[in-house]
Amino acid sequence: MPFHEIASPALSRRSLFHRTALLAGGAAMTGLPFGRQLLAHDVAENWPNVAAMANRYVSERKLANLFLTFGWAQEDHAHTVGGGTLSLAKPDRVDENSLYRIYSMSKPITGMAAMILIDEGKLGLDQPLAEILPAFRDMQVLVDPAGSLDNTVPANRPITIRQLLTHTSGLGYQIISKGPLQAAYNEQGLVGGRVSRMAIPGFPAVTPAPGLAVWADRLAELPLMYQPATKWSYSCSIDLLGRVIEVVSGMEFEAFLKARIFDPCGMTSTWMQVPASEAHRLTDNYGVLGGNVFPLDPAANSIFLDAPEVAAGGGGLVSSPRDYDRFLRMLLGYGTIDGTVVMSENAVRVGVSDLVPSSVDLTGSWIEGEGHGAGGRSKGATFGWGGAAGTLGAVDFDLNLRTGLFTQYMPSEAYPIRDEFLAAMEADLAAMRARKKAA
Repeated sequence: MPFHEIASPALSRRSLFHRTALLAGGAAMTGLPFGRQLLAHDVAENWPNVAAMANRYVSERKLANLFLTFGWAQEDHAHTVGGGTLSLAKPDRVDENSLYRIYSMSKPITGMAAMILIDEGKLGLDQPLAEILPAFRDMQVLVDPAGSLDNTVPANRPITIRQLLTHTSGLGYQIISKGPLQAAYNEQGLVGGRVSRMAIPGFPAVTPAPGLAVWADRLAELPLMYQPATKWSYSCSIDLLGRVIEVVSGMEFEAFLKARIFDPCGMTSTWMQVPASEAHRLTDNYGVLGGNVFPLDPAANSIFLDAPEVAAGGGGLVSSPRDYDRFLRMLLGYGTIDGTVVMSENAVRVGVSDLVPSSVDLTGSWIEGEGHGAGGRSKGATFGWGGAAGTLGAVDFDLNLRTGLFTQYMPSEAYPIRDEFLAAMEADLAAMRARKKAA
């Protein structure tokens, strides 16, 4: 099984929230009675199609859990649909405080951390990366992205922060690159998110680089897959932004996330290493192969109980449904949550907008017909991204809705959960609107 099939963090190519038949009176949806409860509670009766989908996957034991959150505007708590257990082998139920490997849902967090520094004038959206990390000054580009590392030409323009935010820098990725470049990524320990302590057949053993600074220096020595600002290609650029943030802020990357995003947002359960005291909340992660489900990263012996060698801003975080909802709620509040200003309104508006350089050809890419903001997909009024273990988080500024999907299985393509969820949510939203109109 190719590595990208185990760990692909891509969203479905379907839009995060479909625009058809949803926007008429969308903002007024916040007036529905169930959207004003003070405490989180199950709202399956309001989302029957979503609930049926979640219950089917869990009752058929295709998954240990499928837990969804919905929050309108700035209500204090998101409400929940679905459930299940932390493990297929244990009866402990999941809830809003259970811990999930969110993988590439880390990217919007890192993207917004960069937007904070851009807004403060410490970093420029179109600033050349080499002004911060000089090792990236004279980059070479592969003539053939899957060909020899010796067959290169000079980059015809510098890598910029905008390109890093939008996967348009030309950088490769351990899970995307092919041939000699992928081999070089493995040899140099240029890993992103972790998967398991167990050896996975067909995958080479990779020793991660000893720290984010060394990781970045090694990355600078390898050629790009494409000329900067010419092609959208999923990459390790958001991980590299973690190093940029360290240099610009003078703080270790995760310390910056904690001080500037996690603490002010009230996110008390988001880490790159799960504390031993909180391990009882961690879900098991499962592999799905040929319809069979097997433990891939059991919570009791999870690799996320260890400190990571590389603080991966592109895929290294573990979080809870409650915590991630607070991050989404902050975005939906244009940078403010519970009266605390985490980032400016302008920083959020720019960060969730389409930042892809005009010179980039999106034809055939995952985001063709859409856009990409600061670490997440951007289309119309929606912004968000998914994770390699089946998770999804997004906001819709027109509907004034934030939503999260939490489960743990790999590869995410093994089940059509994201497409089924989006279709079920659309049907339930249409029914809500019809009931409101008839009332």
